[in-house]
Amino acid sequence: MHLKWIRARQLRNGSTDAERRLWYFLRRQQLGGHKFRRQYPLAGYIADFVCVPARLVVELDGGQHLDALAYDQRRTAALQREGYRVLRFWNDDVLLRTDDVVAEIFRVLEERSKA
Repeated sequence: MHLKWIRARQLRNGSTDAERRLWYFLRRQQLGGHKFRRQYPLAGYIADFVCVPARLVVELDGGQHLDALAYDQRRTAALQREGYRVLRFWNDDVLLRTDDVVAEIFRVLEERSKA
């Protein structure tokens, strides 16, 4: 098995509280029938959440991302080169303003499905 897939499985098994909370709303095509995958290898990276048909990646950032801004920019650029739109949310936003985060993801999904 490819190392990225093994690492993706490890990340799924060790999800953060924010990842588990958002996954509750994204799984089983609950968001307008859009299918999401979590911890999915894409463009040489592992995306937190991806809706392949809509070409949408959702990334959740914790405090460690403040020290990794350049890495995150390279990662976003690589995903964009593959035709994906990348949405980033702070873990705190997912935990404290879940409805707003889910509404924004849904809005972008609908926007992308009309394009």
